[in-house]
Amino acid sequence: QVQLVESGGGLVQPGGSLRLSCAASGSIFSTMGWYRQAPGKERELVASITRSYSTYYTDSVKGRFTISRNNVKNTVYLQMNSLKPEDTAVYYCYAETVLSTIWGQGTQVTVSS
Repeated sequence: QVQLVESGGGLVQPGGSLRLSCAASGSIFSTMGWYRQAPGKERELVASITRSYSTYYTDSVKGRFTISRNNVKNTVYLQMNSLKPEDTAVYYCYAETVLSTIWGQGTQVTVSS
């Protein structure tokens, strides 16, 4: 069974840090990454990383977020530093297989004082 299990969300003050983790199982995964969706907004791609470690970041998180992965553990991470209130959203992990895209259940990140 192919599945993703996310962890690491929570409440943090502006300027703080959080680390999201997403453990995948059941297949070989090419690109993995994170989307987020804030209330009333469309889901947006935050960051992605290929199996060969090429990365992409949306402009609003460049210099603050770092995506990484462990291909042996099939796990992708999102280190989020200097968090801002506008980073508040549900963060969804995804992973691409040959046949489809698999999604995690989502984890809430709230940045508030």
